[in-house]
Amino acid sequence: MPYTVTQTRLPEVLILEPKVFGDARGFFFESFNARDFCQCTGLDVNFVQDNHSKSAKGVLRGLHYQIQHPQGKLVRVTQGEVFDVAVDLRKSSPNFGKWEGVVLSADNKRQLWVPPGFAHGFVVLSETAEFLYKTTDYYHPEFERSLLWSDPTVGIQWPVGNAPLLAAKDAVALVLEKVEVFP
Repeated sequence: MPYTVTQTRLPEVLILEPKVFGDARGFFFESFNARDFCQCTGLDVNFVQDNHSKSAKGVLRGLHYQIQHPQGKLVRVTQGEVFDVAVDLRKSSPNFGKWEGVVLSADNKRQLWVPPGFAHGFVVLSETAEFLYKTTDYYHPEFERSLLWSDPTVGIQWPVGNAPLLAAKDAVALVLEKVEVFP
């Protein structure tokens, strides 16, 4: 199998670890193959957009989601290290309001599948990090919503010593009891 797939505490959120071929010259791995992704995860998804960001240490992006046109995301880090988080926002789910966090780095080459219906965010642990992700729907800014990163009800244990660096929209995000959620 090209990936080792590990279920997290939130069964729909998956860690994918690719088979890496390395020698004295460096390494090679397939970061995505639609047939293998479907075979390993049981998910037949169509990715329509790739995104790439670079952030400095202590930057926290998220927790974002689209209330209409929800996006599934396959995320990875190509330089540096982040703590990546998914929060279940499906009201009908037994895991509503619960979160999962995973360290993704250029060294461990892990990827995380964040399904539609989940908020997503990350904080940069290294001096800088480059973050790449594929989405199953296009970005629709009019439907973007943000869950407050520090919502005490959700209780994410972010590995940040000081207050993270936030975008203005993330600093004024809403808590779980006030955000729009999925059925």
